[in-house]
Amino acid sequence: MNEKETSKLGFWSIVLLAINSIIGSGIFLTPGSVVQQAGSKALIVYFIAAIFASILAISFAAAAKYVTKSGAAYAYSKAAFGNNVGFYMGILRYFSASVAWGVMAVGVIKSTISIFGGNPNETMSVTIGFLILMAVITIINLFGQKVVKYVMNLATIGKLAALVLIIIAGVVLLIVSGASSNLSQVDQITQNGQKIVPTLTTTGFVMAIVSAFYAFTGFESVASGSDDMKNPAKNLPRAIPLAIIVIAIIYIGVVAVAMMLDPKALMTTKQVVAIAAIFKNEILRDVILVGALVSMFGINVASSFNAPRILEAMARENQFSKALTKRTKNNFPIRTFFISVLLAILIPMAFEYNMVNLITLSAMVRFLGFIVVPLAVIQFYRGKTAEPVLNAPKNVWTDVFIPILSIILVLFLLVEYNWKAQFGVANAQGQVIGINWYAVAMMIFGFILLPLIMFIISRKDRKASK
Repeated sequence: MNEKETSKLGFWSIVLLAINSIIGSGIFLTPGSVVQQAGSKALIVYFIAAIFASILAISFAAAAKYVTKSGAAYAYSKAAFGNNVGFYMGILRYFSASVAWGVMAVGVIKSTISIFGGNPNETMSVTIGFLILMAVITIINLFGQKVVKYVMNLATIGKLAALVLIIIAGVVLLIVSGASSNLSQVDQITQNGQKIVPTLTTTGFVMAIVSAFYAFTGFESVASGSDDMKNPAKNLPRAIPLAIIVIAIIYIGVVAVAMMLDPKALMTTKQVVAIAAIFKNEILRDVILVGALVSMFGINVASSFNAPRILEAMARENQFSKALTKRTKNNFPIRTFFISVLLAILIPMAFEYNMVNLITLSAMVRFLGFIVVPLAVIQFYRGKTAEPVLNAPKNVWTDVFIPILSIILVLFLLVEYNWKAQFGVANAQGQVIGINWYAVAMMIFGFILLPLIMFIISRKDRKASK
């Protein structure tokens, strides 16, 4: 077996990559907001979010058995619907992945600065830390896939260890303190004489599910580097759902422990790593803080693996210059990597590290992919594709029923989504009083201007190669 083949990711490395791509900062930083929205129903919310993610993941896994080329949503949409739809989805997904990488890198730096007592809103400190982190990730990638694989695997094991520690330590404390009755009292907890958890409405419940669902996203990017995986047609459809099951068990365990141990601290803490607030022991808190940082660093490395390979996949399909497919002797896609680094650095800087606006764009692109990919799977099953696909075994449940259910679920979430809050400017009371033009500008740039610019570049590249 040659060097290139041995450096490819095997089944368990793909499972760990999927876990690493999904578990980021969310479970450490945001469970308090989900509990604030859903109260005692938070565990049900996480369970429903896990089911939603699993259903969507099955659609992506089903697509992976028909198309094993790198690029994920790009490769699937191009094979099903042709060059134009594929190109548009590829550019959107690539831009979103690069921006999301930059956002997560900023998140690592801001969290680190806060943990060590600095000001996370001081632009110069964030910029210096941001550039140093991106340089470290670049160096890791320059050493080749073997080093990236080891770093991702270690980061995944580290973050899982921290989350399992939270569960075990929490259970021990619950047994000692007998505080389990807190779970049923979450809805009644007050702050300054007001109940923290509002009366639950349908819209509120859906928004809580969407918040929890974001903690499971990332599975859709795992197949972006399938060319660098062993037997992706067989391994991806097994690895992605397995990773989500593992993550769902851990998430629900962590949130259950937090809600039973000290739900008020979870909902009201000002700490960056919210989940650490439920523990009084400083050593335990420090271990959890380290775990959170390892988690965020790991998902940055996973992003640095996934994003460049989307653009590289488009170049391999002759939609950009073949020069972008160049790799180093360590099998590292050097040109697409540095373009991705540039985007990941410049876009967050240009928008003054406004995390909300950048995350909104990334999320909207993901939801578009969650509709297009299930439609592509149905086309694969019907044999009505724009390009030849693998002669994979067909299954009406995974290739038709689940994709249709996926589309219905995504449309439901989009209809019930609180668009005013996402694209509005709110006052201190939470009332929308204006339009968030930064967010609107990001959407116009990401969905219209960038694809148009890249289409012009692509046409010039194709003309020059003739």
